[in-house]
Amino acid sequence: MTLGTLDVSIILGYILLTFLIGFWISRRASKGLQSYFLGDNQLRWWMLGFSNSSGMFDVSGAAWMVSMVFIYGVNVYWQQWAWPVWNQVFLMMFLSVWLRRSNVMTGAEWINFRFGYDRGAGASHIITVVFAVIVAIAFIAYMTVGVGIFAGAILPWNLSTHIAGYHLASYQVYAIIIILLTTVYSVKGGMYSVVATEIIQYAIMVISCILITWLAMTVTDKEAIARFFPEGWDRLAVKLKVDLDWQGKWPAINQVIDDSGFRSFALVFGMMAFKGLWASLAGPLPSYDMQRILSTKSPKEAAKMNAFTMIVLYIPLYLLVASILVLGIHYFSIEQMSTGGKPNLGALLGQVIAQLPPGIKGLIMAGMLAAFMSTFSAFVNSGPAYIVNDIYKRYINPFATAQKYIRMSYLSSIVIVCIGLSFGLFLKNVETMLDIITGGLYAGFVVPNVLKWVWWRLNGWGYFAGMLTGTLTSIVFIITWKDISGGQHLVMSFPYNMALSLAAAIIVSTCSRRQDAASLQAFYTQTNPWGFWKPVQQAVQAVNKVFVPNRGFGRDMLNVLLGIVWQMTLIVMPVYVVIRQYNRALGLLAICAITTLLLKFTWYNNIKKMN
Repeated sequence: MTLGTLDVSIILGYILLTFLIGFWISRRASKGLQSYFLGDNQLRWWMLGFSNSSGMFDVSGAAWMVSMVFIYGVNVYWQQWAWPVWNQVFLMMFLSVWLRRSNVMTGAEWINFRFGYDRGAGASHIITVVFAVIVAIAFIAYMTVGVGIFAGAILPWNLSTHIAGYHLASYQVYAIIIILLTTVYSVKGGMYSVVATEIIQYAIMVISCILITWLAMTVTDKEAIARFFPEGWDRLAVKLKVDLDWQGKWPAINQVIDDSGFRSFALVFGMMAFKGLWASLAGPLPSYDMQRILSTKSPKEAAKMNAFTMIVLYIPLYLLVASILVLGIHYFSIEQMSTGGKPNLGALLGQVIAQLPPGIKGLIMAGMLAAFMSTFSAFVNSGPAYIVNDIYKRYINPFATAQKYIRMSYLSSIVIVCIGLSFGLFLKNVETMLDIITGGLYAGFVVPNVLKWVWWRLNGWGYFAGMLTGTLTSIVFIITWKDISGGQHLVMSFPYNMALSLAAAIIVSTCSRRQDAASLQAFYTQTNPWGFWKPVQQAVQAVNKVFVPNRGFGRDMLNVLLGIVWQMTLIVMPVYVVIRQYNRALGLLAICAITTLLLKFTWYNNIKKMN
């Protein structure tokens, strides 16, 4: 692909603007760890919402979603429930409020807020730090392979080389360059720079999405789209089986569906929904999403931030996904979208951008680069917080100066980036790391992190046992599941993983000493969650007669149900617009309006009363 002077100028201008803003803002992050990692809790909820949505708008995920929608049609959006795609809904309705009430800096520090400071709490604290660092490294590796393949497909220069006897392909060198550039401003400015640059990046991404949607709506037509895809591709329905038949269109895709394990759709979808429910209730991974919640000014603003994230994220993201898809079938033949006779739809995003007119091509490339840089910088900011605040400051040098801690944050960021980059260079596709993240990290995280909210008897040792058991068994399943299950999808291993993790957490908690009453009552009083807290509730009310326990479980679950419906309209409606299914899009718009009105009374009016 060739790049004109205008395209190159747009891309270089964007990079320069990002660096200038990042370094200009960075001076505000030099006061201490609170400034560096949480922005002094002075950032507005809508700014953090833009930043959060920008961090979720990643190139690897967009390219993967294009291929998934291409193969499975609109029905594929049910499959996302394993991520879990609902987590923002649960956070919006109640979890972000509970998290923000802690006034801590990291998820590991929150563990001490929940379990106190005994040896069990120390074990759970350490495993959370380790888990947070692994999450950051895993996502950096995932993004490395995604941005490398994307850049290698659309940039014209061959940068392949040999370093220390190891051959680096051109796409790997592109990944290294982009990651190093992003690391510089992310490390320098902390949360202030990350949020400021992500707002600019979000604006560029939205402009890019609008332009590419306009082009898709201009050069393609409804009839051509309908002719290309098999019957039922455009229907949003849960069925017993994936009954799309590509035989008369593109027979090789039938084999892709069979190999994926998704044919028995009702069973797989049911397990995805089950897993997604528990993963959403567990709360955010100890990562950038949690850092933004902890960075808000108040619990009320934390809830508003998560709601705003969904509004500004899903519509432009799925306009982009659908537009790339229809432009792909407009520009290319089936042979051009194949490699070795097999579908190669993961490269479609880069292939389509290569066909765009000058100027638009440069702007879209800047937008995709912004999507990667915003996601990457979010993880660069979140992972080191655990190393510096929860390891170095707590165990190694508790009386160091603010400048010393910030220098350690720089060093921690660089180490995490180097490790994640090294892993990413050896990956050949994003699906491998997606299996590790969704099948391993999420599966191991779920059970103890649900129990920590709803069961008073869970102690630090029980949490540690649940996390360790869940993570180790999920790794075993990742390696062996296809063989021992006869080819079933990895998500079907979740009940076994959950049962083992649950048993470990309950047995260890009940066989070890209870958490001390003072720290448990302090947590319950400050957080006020619903669940199985009766002994603690009675103890608190015995000394605090005015304490009102949380009895909002029914209201919160109603709001979650409304929120899931509302969220799904934001995801699917843009796709129907691009493929010209206007009646269905209008129907979803009506549902969106109704659920918005209902949530105004059942959710928004309630959080307005919070301090």
